[in-house]
Amino acid sequence: MDGRGAVRSVQAADLVLAEDEALKLWSPRQLENLARTYWRFLTRITLGLIRVKYTERERYVCLLFRPFVLLSFQAPEYAMDASRGIVRWRIEKGVLVSKKGRGGNGFLEIDMRRCPPEPDGRSRLNVEVEVANFYPAIASRLGRWLYTNTQSRIHVIVTHGFLRSLKKLKLAQSKVGRFASIDEVPDPGERRMLADRRGTARGGRRESDRFAKTP
Repeated sequence: MDGRGAVRSVQAADLVLAEDEALKLWSPRQLENLARTYWRFLTRITLGLIRVKYTERERYVCLLFRPFVLLSFQAPEYAMDASRGIVRWRIEKGVLVSKKGRGGNGFLEIDMRRCPPEPDGRSRLNVEVEVANFYPAIASRLGRWLYTNTQSRIHVIVTHGFLRSLKKLKLAQSKVGRFASIDEVPDPGERRMLADRRGTARGGRRESDRFAKTP
């Protein structure tokens, strides 16, 4: 948490698998499935208490029902090339985010990269889950210590569980399935991605046109 109260949290894992399995995973459609798998895992790990509701423009993370919205996100944004795939949800509002963190400046993101092959020829994918520029309401109202030892810890535990679950390679099927090939998705562009993150952290201009949005 920086001096302004903005949180950045990153958890990552390497997925080592046979080359043919890696190739099957490397498509925009599978990236959509990975995104769907994240929300399905969240619902399962909380025994159905936390549910995700979908609309054309937003995703709502609810405590059981829609009126009890913990967090809402804008429609996911996708970017992908031969070595990197990204899905990003910009944080819109919700009872868990303070007022100055609303409106899409903060985000939740899954970033998947293809790494150099292992010595035995197997492929390695690095999967990173990041929350950035998130302003927790608990910290602003009740103090950082309470946020660190409750909401923050729960997020880390859940994310670690999600990353461990990927070794089974049982991805959920996206409800949208919009993209068929990498050519249909914008190139992440390392320099532009870093510029976008710096701009978001400052609350400046966003470069969301680099991403393909899907309802």
